[in-house]
Formats: sequence, C-alpha cells, structure tokens
Amino acid sequence: MIKQIIRKWWVKWPLLGLLIFFCWGLGFYASIYLGFWGKLPTKEELSALKQAEATQLLDDSGHLIGKYYIYDRQPITYNDLPQHLIDALIATEDVRFYEHDGVDNTSLLRVFFKTILLQDKSSGGGSTITLQLAKNLFGRKKYPILSTVINKLKESFVAERIEDIYSKKDILVLYLNTVPFSDNTYGIESAAQKFFNTSTSQLTLSEAATLIGTLKANHSYNPRLFPERSQLRRDVVLKQMAKYEYISDHKANQTMNQSIQLDYQYFNHDQGLAPYFREEVKKELNQILKKYSKPDGSPYDIYKDGLIIHTTLDHKMQSLAEEAMKEQMKALQKEYERSFGTNTPWKNNLELIDKAIKELDIYKKYISEGLTEDQIKDSLNKKKDTEVFGWNKNISKKMSSIDSLQHYLKFLNMGMIAIEPSSGAVKAYLGGIDYRYFKYDHVSQSTRQVGSTFKPFVYTTAIENGIKPCSYFSTKEITYTDLNNWTPKNSSKEEDPHLNYTLEKALSSSVNTIAVKVLNKVGIPKVVDQVKKLGITATLSEKPAMALGTDGIKIKELAGAYASYVNLGKSVAPYYISKIEDKKGNIIASFTPQISDQAAFSDYTRQVLLEMMKSTINTGTAARLRTTYKLTNDIAGKTGTTQDNKDGWFIGITPKLVTVTWVGNDNYNIGFKTTALGQGANTALPIFAKLYQKMNQDTTFDPITKSTFEKTPENVLADLNCKPEKRDGFLKRLFSKKKKKKRFGKNK
Repeated sequence: MIKQIIRKWWVKWPLLGLLIFFCWGLGFYASIYLGFWGKLPTKEELSALKQAEATQLLDDSGHLIGKYYIYDRQPITYNDLPQHLIDALIATEDVRFYEHDGVDNTSLLRVFFKTILLQDKSSGGGSTITLQLAKNLFGRKKYPILSTVINKLKESFVAERIEDIYSKKDILVLYLNTVPFSDNTYGIESAAQKFFNTSTSQLTLSEAATLIGTLKANHSYNPRLFPERSQLRRDVVLKQMAKYEYISDHKANQTMNQSIQLDYQYFNHDQGLAPYFREEVKKELNQILKKYSKPDGSPYDIYKDGLIIHTTLDHKMQSLAEEAMKEQMKALQKEYERSFGTNTPWKNNLELIDKAIKELDIYKKYISEGLTEDQIKDSLNKKKDTEVFGWNKNISKKMSSIDSLQHYLKFLNMGMIAIEPSSGAVKAYLGGIDYRYFKYDHVSQSTRQVGSTFKPFVYTTAIENGIKPCSYFSTKEITYTDLNNWTPKNSSKEEDPHLNYTLEKALSSSVNTIAVKVLNKVGIPKVVDQVKKLGITATLSEKPAMALGTDGIKIKELAGAYASYVNLGKSVAPYYISKIEDKKGNIIASFTPQISDQAAFSDYTRQVLLEMMKSTINTGTAARLRTTYKLTNDIAGKTGTTQDNKDGWFIGITPKLVTVTWVGNDNYNIGFKTTALGQGANTALPIFAKLYQKMNQDTTFDPITKSTFEKTPENVLADLNCKPEKRDGFLKRLFSKKKKKKRFGKNK
C-alpha cells in the first residue's frame, strides 16, 4: 500500500525534492564546517586568542590621560566586573546564557528558516552572548548567496568550540573586552572611562545599564549624541533586569528616575587633555621602541600591544594650564583684532595674503599638476561647507580655501611648558591653542626669537667674568658705526639719557641699550660659550643684536637652561616618559633625568641672577604679577618682547617649577599693533599668572606654590646693596648732549 502511494507522481516528486533538499542542506552544512566558505578557527587558535589592545598613557600619579589605538580597547578581568553589569548583560542579551552550549537552537532554527524560506532579512534574533563573541572576534564576510545563513552557521561552530574551551566567566570577560560600544570604543573598560570617567568596577547600576543598552545599536543609542533615546533604552535594560529578578521593581523604578550623567572623556588623537603632549610622546615612543622587541623577537606596536606608558605629566596641573590659556587667549584675541580696526593685515595686506597662499599645500599641489595661476585662483575661490575654529564656538559656513586662510591668519597662538627644575620632568605642556585646527607644536617644533629672555644669559656671563652687580651702565643710546650705524633703542621713548643703572635695575627693567653694552664689555664669544654650557643647542648669530634675543631658541631648551638658576647651576633636558611597561606590567624601559654633569656657573653667579630676576617680578617689567594678579608666591622671572612686537614671552621661576610661555602669530609677518598690547607682560605673563592663581586655590599643589627660595647668602646681598640708579653729574650732562657714536668692541 505504501509503495503504491509512493509510486504516485504527486507523492514521489515532492519526496524526492525533500530528499534532495535535505542532502543539499546537509552538504551545505558540511561545506561550512569543512571550511569551504572560509577556514574556521581551530580550538588551538581559540585557546590563544589575541586582541589588539590600546596603549595607555598615564600621568605621574597613574591617571589615564590618553591612548594610542586602532580600536579603543582596554581589557579587564572577571573580578573587575560588578555583578549588576553582568546581570544587565544576561537579562538583555541572553537570559539562558548559563544553560546553553553557545547556541540557542530554537532561535537559530527560526532565523534559518525565516531567512531561507521567507527571505526575511530582518528576522534577526537567535544570537547568544557566545555567538556575538564569535562575531566580534572574527567579523563577518559577504558571500554571493545566503550571507546571513553562512555567517550564522560559522558563528555557531565557533561558539560551540569557544564553550568547549572557556568557562562561562571567561566568555563573559572575552565578550565584554571585545564588544563594540558607541564612538568607536571597544571593550567595557574603555567605554566606562570614555563615557563616565570611571573604571568598570566603579560603574553604577544606571551607568552599567546605559552601556549595555547601547549594544543593541551603538550609534542609535549613543548617550553622547542621543541622550533621551539612550535613557529610554537604559530603562528597557532595567525592566529586563527586574523581569528576570536580578533587581527589584522598586530598585528599577528608583534608577529609572535618575537622568544619565555623562562625564565624557576625549581619548581620540585630536581632543581631550594634553593632545600636543600626547602627540610628542608618541613620536618619542616610536623612536624608543625601535631599540626593543617582544620576547618572540617581533617589534612592539603602540596601537595593538596594550603598552602602559608612564609619563611625567601632572594631569591636574595640565588641566588648570589649559583653562588659564583659554581664558587669556580668548580675551587677548579680542583685543588684538580690535586694535587693528578695519585695517586688518589678514584682509587688507594683499602681498602678505598672496605669499601665504603660495605656502599652502593645495597651492603647491596645483602647481605640480601644471595649473595656471588663474586656474589655481579659481579653484581656491570655490566655496564649500567648512567648519573653522572660533573662540566662542566653531564656525560652520560656506568658505573658499582663501577665506579659510584669511580666517586662520588672524589667530594668535601660544606654547607653554612647565618643568620640575631638579629633574626636567615635564608637568604641563601646551603646544598651541587647539590641536584639532593647529597641529603645529610650538613647544617642540617652533623656533622663535626669544627677545629679552636672552638677557639673563648675558648678565650671567658678565657676573661670571668678574663684572660687579653694582656696576653702573648708562641707559643712553649709542650708534655703532661699524654695524651700519645700528642704534639699539629702549622700549620707553622717554628714557632719561643721563641715567645709569646697576645690572639688577637694567635686567629687571629690561633696558636694551645696557644689555648690548654689557655684551660688548664681556665679549660675544664668552656669552656664546656660556649659553652652550646651559644646554642650548641653537645656532647663535654671534652678532651684537643677540643681546636683545634676535636668535631663535626652542621653548624646551629655554626651560632647561632657566632651570639651572634653581638647580645648583645645572641645566636639565625636559623629558616626558618615565617608564614603559608591557600589558602585563613587565618593564620594557625606564628613564632617568638628564641633568648636566657640571654647573654652568658659580653658585655666587646663580644667587646674584636669581635676586635680579626676583626684582623683575617685584618692581620690574613683571610687577603686575604682584599688583594685578596679587600673587604672593616666591617667584623670579623674565619678560620678553621681540622687534615689532612679533613675540611675547614670560619665564616664571619658582623653587619647584620653571614655566616658559610664548604668545604670537604663526605668521611672522603679523605682529601686535602696539607694544603695550604685544609685550610679554601683557600676552604671555597672564597665562602663568592665571595658572598660579588656580594652583594656589588647590592644596594639592602646596609643595609647589608654598615652596620658598633658599636664603640668599649675605655676601650676595651686600654686593647688590647699592642705589639701583644714578644720574650723570652736571658736567657730564653738559658735554654729552649729542648721541654718542662708537665702534662695537671698542670700550674707550
């Protein structure tokens, strides 16, 4: 009877079709298992899972200040996972996690048949935590047919192998260390640090539920971009936890009444704390790691090997320095633009603009492609949607390349470094006003004229070579006939030509004419030699104008040289990295301070110069630190302003910190309109002042802010105990009305 029924065509052919389909399905299944659609990882390979890990950058107290990564991943252990985080994950993503062997067969079959028979690409579902882990680890590929089915089956094979090798705890750790969260963040620790500025172990229930909620769609539920939507998703997670009795209904409702409070941290390359510092450390790190290799002989990769870089930076001081910089530079920029009125060089100086255009990379590219000037001008004038930097807020509008160039030409920039003078350890580092828009680092890359900050080196040489601190020099201008009738001038046009200043008064008042006369008396070669002893490697012009700081020196080198005045005469080399560890905490390399072997000058000279630079703060060009900013700290220092007000400088020396600050326009053809506005005391000094005001309010910095200079020796005080100035006698005034002329180097 059965045979007769089977022979009937309407039974025979469907059965044959079913058999063929079954055999095809079995063969298809086998083809995936055997690797026809791509090799499956073996158990041995799964046992040795390696994932790229972000390199962490820590400050001097172990605080995370940045990362280097391709995928922002920072692994943790099971003990770091709070129970409510695990419960939130299981309640939301896989309620039968502890019961299955990696695959929820019922859900998987549902997906399989819906996808094949109904072509329902949105059927979804069926995914366990282990299946998601398999997808996170190995990704998915596109195939000509049945991509979803092939990938799902491959993941099921991998998931079962993972379950055979790892415990459920290990799987949870692997999953949470690799799962992608919002903003290109991989792993729960990186997400906790980025969105809530905390570690995974310290996540609250609300924070944990928020992050787990983003796993369904990490862009759509990004709490930074879509806070309301993210909060609704968080509440779904909390309801799931209550449904499966991980928390009470009361606890769920209580937490749902709380709004999400982000403490977002930018760890990407352009934003966040100390971006210029992080970039400089990365450059140095790449050079250092060329000398070392991993145990297997392969080179270290800062983007994948999860290194731990211990730096010298103080994250709190850095944060305060950035605040101080923004406050000053925003206000100064406004004054700067107002001072030019309608006659702004970045709009009206066609020669300057044309020169700047020809320095653009895009202009050089067009030239190399053979475009004519008219074609280039036409291309550069095409407008497009552009976002540019602004102090109040960034500006988005249609702008041409030339519009953008003119916009950026107007901005003042800055650089600042603060170091520990006894070691050279860098505590704060600002390479510019905003790394996103101004990549050029003024601390490590820029070489600008240093102005009057060079004068202490001249006076140091003078004292070291026997010139007495109470020696008097005339403020009167002199024309040097052998230097094309060069006449150094003082910043004050009302300077009395019959006044004579001591070295202390001349330095604290930053008198140009006397600086040149002192250089003339002591000799250029001796000054050059003294500067080299201070660790400055810049090539000096070896001309009389160098007394006025016409040579360019890097901020880093100035800081290291000035440290000598509070470091027993020994200069230091600023350094950033104290130790490099691998991801297991094994030390790869450690670094010690680079301090000069010998003092660059006698302790007597050091104490004399320190007293002179204290006078600069107390009664000289930097007196506004006392009068305007009311700072009572022990401070010595020097202001500096270059010709045509192109550069403003301030160097602040305290017993435990040396700070160098520069302000100016990146385009050297644009200076300040007036000296009153452009002098270092008005441009660079306020950044230092505001930083110290903020540090004075934080007891954390008491060891720095309350430190005092050592007691000045009696013989030094005695040698400085003279009237700071005296006028020429009547006869000398009578016979010296005309401007004096002489040859440089002739002291008669």
